[in-house]
Amino acid sequence: MHPRDLSAHTAYEAGRGVEEVARELGLDPDELVKLSSNENPHGPSPDATEAIHDVADSVHVYPKSSHTDLVEALARKWGVAPRQVWLANGGDGALDYLARALLDPGEAVLVSDPGFAYYAMSARYHHGRVNEYPLSKADGFAQTAESVLDAYDSERIVYLTSPHNPTGSEISLDTVLEIAARTDEGTLVLVDEAYGEFTDAPSAVRLTEGRDGTGDDGGIDTNTASHDGGNGDAPTAERDDVAVLRTFSKAYGIAGLRLGYAIVPEGWAEAYLRVNTPFAASEVACRAGLAALSDTAHVERSVESARWAREYMHEHIDARTCESGGNFVLCEVENAADVAASLRERGIIVRDCSSFGLPECIRITCGTREGTRRAVGTLNDLLGDR
Repeated sequence: MHPRDLSAHTAYEAGRGVEEVARELGLDPDELVKLSSNENPHGPSPDATEAIHDVADSVHVYPKSSHTDLVEALARKWGVAPRQVWLANGGDGALDYLARALLDPGEAVLVSDPGFAYYAMSARYHHGRVNEYPLSKADGFAQTAESVLDAYDSERIVYLTSPHNPTGSEISLDTVLEIAARTDEGTLVLVDEAYGEFTDAPSAVRLTEGRDGTGDDGGIDTNTASHDGGNGDAPTAERDDVAVLRTFSKAYGIAGLRLGYAIVPEGWAEAYLRVNTPFAASEVACRAGLAALSDTAHVERSVESARWAREYMHEHIDARTCESGGNFVLCEVENAADVAASLRERGIIVRDCSSFGLPECIRITCGTREGTRRAVGTLNDLLGDR
């Protein structure tokens, strides 16, 4: 007895945890600054924490009501019908549902190189094939219609990421529309906006079929910049071939609860009923998600903190950095594995991007002001010694 042939599959390489590194180095976890997994350094919303405590005594109940409540809240937020919101066990779960709903065995998807590994992993889990389109460091990892369409060969799903992980580059709605218009009728253009709260750009949700225009595009307002997604110059359309992925893991700070969702075109929304697992998100995750969704002040603080850290890194790191719309910055250091290991020994955990095909780059998550300053100073000291 043995599993099916998995030789074409790759293991997902997650960032190492604080406790794991602390044990390895013989350090107190409190001495370490973890900036490797694009987590929210300010933690969850206090309202979400309270909701987690409040629900502890009722986790023996299946999350039917809480699932419904959260879906309806998200539908109101985005101005879509509840059936267009596909709640999942993290953004990864939403990717699996979409692959399950769209891919017949042997059909191909198109992913970026470099890019988030789970796009390809999910497709292969569902017996799909994977093709790639390149993003060039020489061009600042620009995401253009031509870079996608030159590689396009009637794939069933085209994955776009904005802001892009690990590079931080963004893709305009005009470009999304152009790609959707120039691909086949049977191709879904899936825009992953896991880091969407950290950018000024409007969400691609406004392009999905069935949106009624009453939602806020996921927007938040801060004292220094508008994140309302309501740019009047941004295109508006209703397409049945564009879907959007979102998550509670980043700006909302509840990555450990694994809560994400997709917003899909109205015409095939009910496919969710046929492909989702029973109770796709837990009672704790749903209740915490509802609370976090209402705490816009926490999201605003998290976004402004990330903006400060991004600018600080761009201005003070003694190495080339890439412009980023996310809560992280990609930095060119020549030997990423060596630099990441040396930083780890000094108590700073960053992401070696060799697994993304970028062995000369590290990715640094936006931390607190104290943690960001310490990371930048330690990195500059290390680079100066080389």
